[in-house]
Amino acid sequence: MKLVPTNPMNRVLMSILIFEAICCGLAIPGMIQVADASVGLAFGLGGAALLLCLAASGTLRKGYGWVLAWVAQLACVALGFAVSMMFAVGAMFLLLFVISFLLGRRLEAAKTAG
Repeated sequence: MKLVPTNPMNRVLMSILIFEAICCGLAIPGMIQVADASVGLAFGLGGAALLLCLAASGTLRKGYGWVLAWVAQLACVALGFAVSMMFAVGAMFLLLFVISFLLGRRLEAAKTAG
């Protein structure tokens, strides 16, 4: 499940991943303050999700970048197990990512059809 590298929706998807990385980073203090997670656990989980989002954003035009992008979506939703607010935030980003991806697919289909 990927788009061709010249698809204009790739930039939108990269932007979504970058904003998602910011939210994963902001979840770290939420895990510490709200969920009473240890500092190490919070930085480990939030930092891993943050780095995964950034790595996916940087490599989205390559084949393995798409694998990272979909795993990053799951990782951000899974942060909800550490702090419940991330279930909602991760689901919103997942929805944005899926909608943008589907719009990119439509652009590709329209380009090949016409």
